[in-house]
Amino acid sequence: MLSRLGALLQQAVETREPSLDLLEAFTEHWKGVTGYYLEATDESTPARQTDIPWHLRQMLDILVHEEKQHPAGEAGPCLEYLLQHKVLETLSTLGKAEYPPGMRQQVLLFFSRVLGQVQLPLLHYLNVHRPVQKLLQLSGHQLGGTEKEELQFTAVLCAKIKQEPSLLPYILEGKSILDGRRTQEVPTSPVEGGMEHAQATATSNPRAEPSPAGRDNNLVTSLVGLCKSKKSRVALKAQENLLLLVGLAQEAAAACLVRSSNLCQLLTEHLCDLYSTVPPCTHPTDILSMERTSWRSQGDGASAEDFPGKETLAAFFCWLDYLDELVMGAHLVVADAISGAVEEKFFQGILQPQLLQMSELDVLHATALLTGTVRQIRAPSLLHHLILFLLGPDQHPESPGDCPHPLRTQLIARCNHISDEISLASLRLFEELLKKPHEHVARSLALRNLETRGYLQHSPPLPEERGPPEADPEEDGLDLEEDPYFTDGYPGASFGVVKRIPMGTGRGHVSEVVSSFLCLVPEEAKTSWCMEEGGYDTYIHDALAMVQACGAKAAPWGWPSAPRPLDACQQEGTFYEGHFLKMLFDRMSQILDQPYSLNLQLTSVLSLLATFPHPHLHEYLLDPYLSLAPGCRSLFSVLVRVIGDLMQRLQRVPQFRAKLLLVRRQLMGVVPGEQLDHSRLLQGVVVLEEFCKELAAIALVKGPPEGPP
Repeated sequence: MLSRLGALLQQAVETREPSLDLLEAFTEHWKGVTGYYLEATDESTPARQTDIPWHLRQMLDILVHEEKQHPAGEAGPCLEYLLQHKVLETLSTLGKAEYPPGMRQQVLLFFSRVLGQVQLPLLHYLNVHRPVQKLLQLSGHQLGGTEKEELQFTAVLCAKIKQEPSLLPYILEGKSILDGRRTQEVPTSPVEGGMEHAQATATSNPRAEPSPAGRDNNLVTSLVGLCKSKKSRVALKAQENLLLLVGLAQEAAAACLVRSSNLCQLLTEHLCDLYSTVPPCTHPTDILSMERTSWRSQGDGASAEDFPGKETLAAFFCWLDYLDELVMGAHLVVADAISGAVEEKFFQGILQPQLLQMSELDVLHATALLTGTVRQIRAPSLLHHLILFLLGPDQHPESPGDCPHPLRTQLIARCNHISDEISLASLRLFEELLKKPHEHVARSLALRNLETRGYLQHSPPLPEERGPPEADPEEDGLDLEEDPYFTDGYPGASFGVVKRIPMGTGRGHVSEVVSSFLCLVPEEAKTSWCMEEGGYDTYIHDALAMVQACGAKAAPWGWPSAPRPLDACQQEGTFYEGHFLKMLFDRMSQILDQPYSLNLQLTSVLSLLATFPHPHLHEYLLDPYLSLAPGCRSLFSVLVRVIGDLMQRLQRVPQFRAKLLLVRRQLMGVVPGEQLDHSRLLQGVVVLEEFCKELAAIALVKGPPEGPP
């Protein structure tokens, strides 16, 4: 029995000796670090040339080895010593002093390795998260050369917070008790002795919470600062870590991120700073020629062939794309906070004053940058704030004189500006807006005034038949010469008589609708036959892709498949198409007098509108058989008037057929371009022909709206 008892005592001593040896070694290495400051005489010797890095490395190895020797969740004597004797506190102070030179770098490395390699949770202890905060507060004040170590440090913190989001308040707010919670609510581990004493000290200290001024620099500040690094690899890694941080799923952590850091302010200020660096002389065409920029492509330097200012422009769009990515991946609380800050500081604070000024050059510059911004944004929250900023929240029908949202009114009015360049830039902006997957764009610009179908003549239904019977030319009250399809009034006309298309109340078959658009331009004015594959069929493939893309975009909006019954529509007063459609129709009526590029942009916007699957838009833009109410117009009726004007004006152009064919070949690039008499008129004819074929293709692909007329 005595022999067995002696064996057990010997075994216990042998088991305890390694721990005692580890603790002794750990304390000796720590004394080696602190002893340097008592013995050193040369203050200029870099830290890496001293024994400090070796001592710190040995201390780390001891902590890792000790943890492997103890049961999971139990701290060893060395870790207890680290916490009780405030080793990390002392190191953070030495790092702040930057003595010896390069000490901050060594401290950052030690912190990163301890937090990354020790598996026990540490960050919720005051003697850990307080020195962590001290190191983070040094960001932006360093002498340089520690970006790599700062990046490793913040990456470890983000990884730990991702695993346990409840740690975020300890890093941002520096508290071990949040909002007066009791000690038991603080994350605990089954650690005895000195560890419990350190935790109790942390939770009972009323001065553990730093002042708001002390939180000016924290994990978020450090990450955003690293995101601005000139080293692309450092910036990209920091941006990835920030994405990790804002994507925390816990609402409490997300709220803490917004409340306890200046995340939104820092992100938005950098966006505004980058915007201000874009040279005002950058040509709008160059701005719009840039493809959508990815934030991961930063660091791709500008080549000699690039236009001046492209590098700063790319930097702005890269950061905007990164904000878009942040908002898209962030918790809803964080996403809405960032989007609100961007709207307040950038949209309203910078863009709006520039968009409302009078200088044409400044307006062109701001409109082009806004168009690029619209093209860049995809995140639903940020897109929502942008669209409401541009168009306002109103959805009730417009009246001719109202102006509830001055910016929207100004942007629409500029589409019909005296300057063709401003008109072109403004139309491009609205085209980008219409491409966005947000219902409010279509509703604000077009649908709000079409809900009651006030453009239709409310009259008793006619007997069902394919179009109305042959009508007396004068029964609708129009003189013969006012009917654009009546050509007998022009005896000298070289055009053949165009078959009159009935404008009845019934909806035509798709084939008749297609024929109506294809027959609008007289055969004598058509030149597409001179192009290879220049027929109407070439538009069907593109129309199919546009209609399918628009249908997929609008699918979640719950639009009806059939128009509202007329007996359920209550139209008050005279129908008004709305500011946007009125502007488009007014410009369409001027197509024979406008530059070719402007006409292409105008028809592009109208074609895009026609692809929307709402039955009222389909009816108003693609149904030639509408019985329009007095004083109302549709897209088809506007085109009819334009064709009537064209038929009169072409008679006054000598050899118009040869000139028209030459203009077509010039636009195709087959022959060199040269200025001709009536060139705008002839170019307008070419655009009209192609536009009518495009509308016919869209009508064919979409088919007739469902339901009764």
